[in-house]
Amino acid sequence: MWFLTCFRRGLVMFAVRVSVLCYLLCMSSGSVEEENPEFWRSSAQNTLRSALSRKLNSNVAKNIVLFLGDGMGVTTITAARILKGQLQNRSGEETVMNMDTFPFVGLAKVYTVDFQIPDSAATATAYLCGVKTNLNTVGVSAAARNGVCRSQKGNEVTSILKWAKDAGKSVGIVTTTRVQHATPAASYAHSASRTWYSDADLPTSAVTGGCMDIASQLLRNTDIDVIIGGGRKYMTPKGFPDPEYPTDLKAQGQRKDNRNLINEWLSMKEGKVARYVWNKTDFDAVDPEKTDYLMALFEPGDLRFDVERDPSMDPSISETTEKAIRILKKNPKGFFLLVEGGRIDQGHHDSRASMALHEAVALDDAVARGLELTNEEETLTIVTADHSHAFTFNGYPFRGNSILGKSPIFAMDLLPYTTLMYGNGPGHKITNNKRPDIRNVDTSKKLTFQCFTHCKRCCCECLFSFSLSLSADKDYVQQAAVPLDSETHGGEDVALFARGPMAHLFQGVYEQNYIAHAMAFAACVGTNQEHCAATAEPDKTPFTSIDPGSSAPNTPFGAMTTVMLSITMSVLLH
Repeated sequence: MWFLTCFRRGLVMFAVRVSVLCYLLCMSSGSVEEENPEFWRSSAQNTLRSALSRKLNSNVAKNIVLFLGDGMGVTTITAARILKGQLQNRSGEETVMNMDTFPFVGLAKVYTVDFQIPDSAATATAYLCGVKTNLNTVGVSAAARNGVCRSQKGNEVTSILKWAKDAGKSVGIVTTTRVQHATPAASYAHSASRTWYSDADLPTSAVTGGCMDIASQLLRNTDIDVIIGGGRKYMTPKGFPDPEYPTDLKAQGQRKDNRNLINEWLSMKEGKVARYVWNKTDFDAVDPEKTDYLMALFEPGDLRFDVERDPSMDPSISETTEKAIRILKKNPKGFFLLVEGGRIDQGHHDSRASMALHEAVALDDAVARGLELTNEEETLTIVTADHSHAFTFNGYPFRGNSILGKSPIFAMDLLPYTTLMYGNGPGHKITNNKRPDIRNVDTSKKLTFQCFTHCKRCCCECLFSFSLSLSADKDYVQQAAVPLDSETHGGEDVALFARGPMAHLFQGVYEQNYIAHAMAFAACVGTNQEHCAATAEPDKTPFTSIDPGSSAPNTPFGAMTTVMLSITMSVLLH
């Protein structure tokens, strides 16, 4: 047995040496210019000049746009950056996300009062309400107990969305989940349980205790100008047919109190132009210039993943962000908008990295749309996450290797593994004491071979190069170390990117609840009004950001390295 083990290890090390030798000979992963030290020196000097020309913007933030990637930890951002570049036929690593161009970056600590690793309800209460709380509770302090209705009375806390509304600003919510989900709920609701979506979800103790479901609070607590997401079934009576899926029993209304909250919302807006829509055709027909209020609910529950979205029925998060901003910006006093890429988190829980990363790319596209529609001199834009996931970026893949693909080096069990994996989740599958053999599983993309008439350099003399057609397996479940039905969150700090008025307040490492207070200070809403009295004249000097363009060219030869390695391993293992 020891001999066999040593022999196998020898094969693995031989394969590694062959792979590295071929890689060093080919040198095909990087561009020629990247081999020149002057390329990197020049790049660094450009970044330095950009940093030195940075001017602090101390204006009052007329507007605040908060982009929240649910579950978008740093690993997710890095992997999404590479995917975004590879979707544009680049190697990916050198890609610059829209959020990457923000001049100020900080780290937020995400633990809750009672747990090391948080959930979206407690974190949303922190960064929106400015108070850390307990797991699974929204819009209440840590004196409230999870699921205990009587404990929430007197412990309610308000959010920056309400502070902004009280200051005369317009406010809005855009999400890819149901609008009653944890993140948006913390902006307007107070609940001892994040799962009390409708009155049908309230336990008997909550009903007798007088607690109100989250959907009802959407109408009652704060006058929200724009509400976009999913969650139709929590707004209509039990058995009420869904307009899009009339025969689907799961899509029917759930309310036991026989209320139709959509109709109630419309009746509350008498004298104003209020629109309710549930499909893209009607959504596109909404004229922002002539609309005061908009409620758009595109699904009975959460919206579809972006890669599964029907563009004829449901708009993208970029489109919903644009509509929201165009409606809200008519207010001369400004606005506050929360935009949540909520299904990043759900993709990770399913251990489907492709789904999660495509959602993150879609959110970054929405960031670009938001920047186009606002003025940096008067709009504070923030991109952050509520928490991360047990998500790893590992192995030694070559430059330009598919981010959804496999490491070129096999493990000690002589089986391949993907570059992206999970610490726990549904991807843990052991059969006969072995993990799955994915040699014949397409985890990322299919190779198509195409001959070109030239080749700059190569480790063989065939003068062929290869092109890649990206056809990601969106449903592939990455392997995991620990078996769980649903992958868990991570507990490390999350990144926050900021630009615009008072963006420099978001540097360093801070508690997550600080975010709400810093946003409020920048906009002169809430209790701390010091910024209003001390505001200097607006600084009109534009900030010079890092050029988002990529200097690194496509690297088609990376495919050759991967193919050669696969052939080598096949020979060795068969």
